[in-house]
Amino acid sequence: MKLATLRNGTRDGQLVVVSRDLARAVPVPAIAPTLQAALDDWARLAPPLQEVSDRLGRGDVQGAAPFDQRQALAPLPRAHHWVDGSAYVNHVELVRKARKADMPPSFWTDPLVYQGGSDDFIAPTADVPVPSEDYGIDLEGEVAVITDDVPMLTG
Repeated sequence: MKLATLRNGTRDGQLVVVSRDLARAVPVPAIAPTLQAALDDWARLAPPLQEVSDRLGRGDVQGAAPFDQRQALAPLPRAHHWVDGSAYVNHVELVRKARKADMPPSFWTDPLVYQGGSDDFIAPTADVPVPSEDYGIDLEGEVAVITDDVPMLTG
């Protein structure tokens, strides 16, 4: 099952189910208006979303239209929370070097993890808004793992 968030004039976009070949998509407002709404009730909503995905694959769903990736937003334009584990220490070293900051020796042995809010993730095809490229623009790929609620101090 492939899901995407399409631009619809709201801050959270519209959830769509996308065909495996990325050719077609169908909105599913009767199931969940947004990806966040689907995740909030995943145990109940995953089966009907999978059913739509299966039907879309067979060409047996009404309302499907060509999928235009340029209309896609970030999957979760306003995720509630994120945690970043900086496992690529050489990348951390380069970023700090660009800021003319030394890297503490402990960074080579102790994991660097930080959390943040994401009130504004940009779309995958959007330009990155920066005041000037003279600041030493850095881009890194990220892998997201979406979990259900995780109790405090989970190991």
